[in-house]
Amino acid sequence: MLDLAFVREHLSVVEEKLRSRGANPELVLGGFREIEAKRRAVTHELELALARRNELSRKIGPLMGAEKKGALTAEQKAELDALSTEVLKLKEGIPALEEQSRVADKELYDILATIPNLPHDSVPVGRDETGNVEVKRWGTPPVMDFTPKPHWELGEQLGILDLERAGKVTGARFALYWDLGAKLERALMNFMLDLHTREHGYTEVLPPYLVNADSMYGTGQLPKFEEDLFKVPHNDRTLYLIPTAEVPVTNIYRNETLEASQLPVSLTAYTPCWRSEAGSYGKDVRGIIRQHQFQKVELVKFSKPEESYEEHEKLTRAAETVLEKLGLHYRRMLLCTGDMGFSSAKTYDLEVWLPGQGLFREISSCSNFESFQSRRANIRYKTEGKKGTELVHTLNGSGLAVGRTWVAIVENYQQADGSVLIPEALRPYIGAEKIEARKL
Repeated sequence: MLDLAFVREHLSVVEEKLRSRGANPELVLGGFREIEAKRRAVTHELELALARRNELSRKIGPLMGAEKKGALTAEQKAELDALSTEVLKLKEGIPALEEQSRVADKELYDILATIPNLPHDSVPVGRDETGNVEVKRWGTPPVMDFTPKPHWELGEQLGILDLERAGKVTGARFALYWDLGAKLERALMNFMLDLHTREHGYTEVLPPYLVNADSMYGTGQLPKFEEDLFKVPHNDRTLYLIPTAEVPVTNIYRNETLEASQLPVSLTAYTPCWRSEAGSYGKDVRGIIRQHQFQKVELVKFSKPEESYEEHEKLTRAAETVLEKLGLHYRRMLLCTGDMGFSSAKTYDLEVWLPGQGLFREISSCSNFESFQSRRANIRYKTEGKKGTELVHTLNGSGLAVGRTWVAIVENYQQADGSVLIPEALRPYIGAEKIEARKL
């Protein structure tokens, strides 16, 4: 969430940044100007009423004292009656003004909850993914003297990916892995967690997979993206299956104040993730690129504001290291204003090369949210010897999306005979060097 005072004082800047995102400020901000004008008018009227009440009270005090002593003149008595009558009217009107001010503030905060974060000045302006900028490329595509197959064909032929039975068990966009296919998924999870905890200094956590509405609000999924979530009604409340570990891990510190000496805090977690993929009908219907359930290793950071962009680069590098150790060709893309997520101030996408499909595919998004999430979730830090607290900056990224890494390995390490070599870094985890057709 944006700072209400900032929006009030820099509304033209906010409108310009929203336009750079491809949004219509009038639609996004709704009646912000009108409500703010009404709030200011009511606040001014309330301040005048309170000031007048205090002024009258100061005048009434001496008169009441004189009245108790029986020293009040007829003229003073008339003045006391008039002042008392005016004070009574003010007292009767002040609660109504306070309620009007409260309602206006609530309306403003409701609007704020639907306004996306403002792009950092280093983010290129663009309308959609065509405006993204490639800032780095690593490795080269594998050389194959045969026509590479997509992972859905290889998975079926090797007997390690069974989408038909997954559909029978649950429905479309769910996957069932067999044997070395399942072991490859588990090996990737362990490899990524070991890498991030041992080499990159992250602390591993295992969070709940169900969260409450406050957690979803804290990271920006609610109220705007409720249709994308899987709801789980439970007695008198509704819980949500997490769309990403970002939600429970970020909310670990909701309504807490950290010590500045603790920062940055770097956490990593492996979880399944659930997304309804509302609005993506017809996209990526083949294979396991776009699933309702998928597994992911997440990286989350809590940082001082002045260090958050340095931490953003470190987080992105940690995700890139996974791809490099697996020998997967990738590129880093700086997302433009029109392609960033709702809560992000700046995002890098890592895109891995998939020879079976002949394209780059996103495998990680690494974002700096600045104080957008921490303001919603009330996550602060305190510096020793300094008065007050400040909002932390939150960051996260996939390190990596496990299913898409599975896809990348199967497609990039496929052989002419239909088998798939296992990258050396994963062999100690999986206990095999090659995936061959499974004997049924």
